[in-house]
Amino acid sequence: MTTVTNYGIIGCGMMGQEHLRNIALLPGTRVSAIFEPDAEMAMQAQALAPGARLCSSVADLMATEGLDCLLIASPNFRHLEQMEEIARTRPLPVLVEKPLFTDPAETARLAAFRDSYPAPVWVAMEYRYMPPIAAFLKEAQAATGGIRMLTIREHRFPFLHKVGGWNRFNRYTGGTFVEKCCHFFDLMRLTLGDEPVRVMASGSQAVNHQDENYEGVAPDVLDNGYVIVDFARGGRAMLELCMFAEAARYQEEVTAVGPQARIEALVPGPGRFWPEHLGAPPVPQLIVSPRAPKGPEIREIPVDPALLEAGDHNGSTFYQHARFLELVRGQRARAEVTLEDGWAAVAMGIAAQMSIREGRAVSMDETGLMPARLRAA
Repeated sequence: MTTVTNYGIIGCGMMGQEHLRNIALLPGTRVSAIFEPDAEMAMQAQALAPGARLCSSVADLMATEGLDCLLIASPNFRHLEQMEEIARTRPLPVLVEKPLFTDPAETARLAAFRDSYPAPVWVAMEYRYMPPIAAFLKEAQAATGGIRMLTIREHRFPFLHKVGGWNRFNRYTGGTFVEKCCHFFDLMRLTLGDEPVRVMASGSQAVNHQDENYEGVAPDVLDNGYVIVDFARGGRAMLELCMFAEAARYQEEVTAVGPQARIEALVPGPGRFWPEHLGAPPVPQLIVSPRAPKGPEIREIPVDPALLEAGDHNGSTFYQHARFLELVRGQRARAEVTLEDGWAAVAMGIAAQMSIREGRAVSMDETGLMPARLRAA
């Protein structure tokens, strides 16, 4: 007899629908209930999961019988309040989209949730699971002989339009370096195996959304910047973000350098944005360039076309869901991306936003935002 795992989905806009397409690729899964307040998005979600019950609220969804786990893919500023509501009513394993929270004032509530929630929580940091980045993470320390410098470059398209334009405003997103870049701060901590101590950043809203207006209010999200992060054991990392560079062949370039070699992962953007007249989209690559003997080794890391079709994140959403499903079914002991991992990535993003706003380097201790267990000695 095949066991079916039943999902409840909170938020089924653009990213929620990517989750629906990927859950559908996993055997023995069913989306049983969806809460999506926007009528058009709810209709699109229903088309992807025709057997799901459309719910009128989180409370209505939580009343659905037989749920085994939950996915939260609502707008950023709703995540914590919805986790708290789940905790009060029916704690189940949760996969919650990034960023985990948006407001520095929310950390006490987040700590209270963490300390009392009895079920596992997995924070959706999809970039870890992109096949070229997964290969990079597996090999980087050994190939380089110990990473001293880490650089992440994302040259991409502007923020896509989301319901009501919520992703155009810092008050809803936490700011670009929280909303978008928590992925990269998570990769920095994971790659270096260390905790941040200082953040220096410079950025602006140089090009995007300047002609937009939402009920008399202009968007204020940043569209470019640099962030340098010093880590406790002497490593350092840099992020370069440009959100008006969709003509780039590769969207993400992640490079680590140590005394023995350089290693880099090259990741294309979503295939649906690649112009047909340019032929086939680029294939992800992993490149290892030893210092001696010199000569780069270039490996292509193709991704299953069915996974590329299911979403915009280079197949990573599927691999993430496969692991989360193992957790729900008791085949995995703990979440790979913990609540504290998600918390730390947001803390770094908030520090970057603060550094840009105030024009100075920001100590992570000064912010008081890092989870106590992760604070560098």
